[in-house]
Amino acid sequence: MFYVYILRNLKGRLYIGYTTDLRQRFRQHNDGLSIATKPYRPWKLLFYEAYISTKDAKRREMYLKTAKGRTTIKTMLTDSLTKPL
Repeated sequence: MFYVYILRNLKGRLYIGYTTDLRQRFRQHNDGLSIATKPYRPWKLLFYEAYISTKDAKRREMYLKTAKGRTTIKTMLTDSLTKPL
């Protein structure tokens, strides 16, 4: 399976990524092994989607990283984004 995921840190920063091993990748983010997310730890897994096709997963990741995709995230996860971690 191919996973698109959204992480959130304590200050509300979001990170959107793609992986084939969600558990391992989540550990890497919190262990500081990802340059992009290391300064903003700790992270919580807010949301994920699973895909059979790598192309579909990559397409979804790229969409969620656009302005329209960010609006979609805010609409889909309104309650989760307003609750403190």
